[in-house]
Amino acid sequence: MNPLHNAVLTTICAAASGVFALSPASAATDAVSDVAPPPLRSERAPPPRDGYVWGAGHWELSRHTYVWVSGTWIPERRGAHWIADHWDQNGSEWRYVAGHWER
Repeated sequence: MNPLHNAVLTTICAAASGVFALSPASAATDAVSDVAPPPLRSERAPPPRDGYVWGAGHWELSRHTYVWVSGTWIPERRGAHWIADHWDQNGSEWRYVAGHWER
């Protein structure tokens, strides 16, 4: 098998097995800014839904501009709790922390 076919097959198998499963905010996981994010928007969470948790809306950084990402349903993981997307301040720097599960 040539290397290109091997790479494509490996990618398909990994995606099918969930190895490349993305978090809701995976595009901005390394975002850092020297400007604080805007205040969170008021967003009404929908009623509870079996098998899911609500991931509240949050700000992400896109080309030096904050962009609001509306909340979404996230499939529940038994025995873990959802840590919402947020920004941590360290001195004058703001670092984006993508939403994730913790046990």
